[in-house]
Amino acid sequence: MERRLCVSLPANPRWAFARYRAIDHRLPVASRGYPPFSLKIKDLSEVFHRYDGFILDAFGVLNIGEGAIPGAVARIAQMRAAGKRLVVLTNGASKTRAEALATYHRWGFDFAEDEVISSRDLAASAMTGHGGVWAAIAPDGSQFNDLPGDVRPLDARLLDEADGFLFLGSQGWTEVRQAELIAALRARPRPVICANPDIVAPREQGFTWEPGHYAHDLPVPVDFHGKPFGPALQAALDRLGLPARKVAMVGDTLHTDILGGRAAGCFTVLIAGHGFFAGTDPQPYIAASGITPDFIAETT
Repeated sequence: MERRLCVSLPANPRWAFARYRAIDHRLPVASRGYPPFSLKIKDLSEVFHRYDGFILDAFGVLNIGEGAIPGAVARIAQMRAAGKRLVVLTNGASKTRAEALATYHRWGFDFAEDEVISSRDLAASAMTGHGGVWAAIAPDGSQFNDLPGDVRPLDARLLDEADGFLFLGSQGWTEVRQAELIAALRARPRPVICANPDIVAPREQGFTWEPGHYAHDLPVPVDFHGKPFGPALQAALDRLGLPARKVAMVGDTLHTDILGGRAAGCFTVLIAGHGFFAGTDPQPYIAASGITPDFIAETT
């Protein structure tokens, strides 16, 4: 029996942090540096007066797994009442835009279509103009009608015949399939697009390994789309129509949300009570990485 890799892990960020540190040479650099220390706040309402717009991560900020974080729906309503602009910037790439928006609405959020940007959208732009067949690594039953070109679920035949690979999700990915993909790319290198750079994602019972964890081990250069890479943050800033200095990036992970936000010139808020650091003091990790948020909030 194949050992499945996309499984819940103990709710301890230590190994995930070490994994991010191992690949941080591939990540952007915050050219204007970080603040000397973080200010602690209870929730985002305490910084509404400081910023005109907010870029919101999804996992760990709006939801954990398949449910909204308590109070998050109300906080978004308060943000709107305060006249703030907002955009959700998520590395979740396994769902189409319509499916993702329907999920947010089911949880009680009122986001409009143009208020949600997924790394899948960014990857789709990168695919435009490429011919041939893309083999998609995605959960069973995934839809690809929103993507340009000829996109098909990866199977044994496409390992050899596909013109490129598109990593959308890791649900159901196995050690055997990972080894097969590595072997196929060594035998015939082809383009790989990873639409989710995350190493892990927070769930109700712990973490799951995400596409970024596997993509960094592939033997070819990988084209990553999503946080912390610059085009993702720039897309969010363009959608807000605000300069970075008037925007806060809000997230639960240092190496994606906080690093990406700071590298784009935004201020940053780390949500520490949910997601990556739930039940864990983030300060030792901040000190070890040097990635210091402007604010640390207990909750959204």
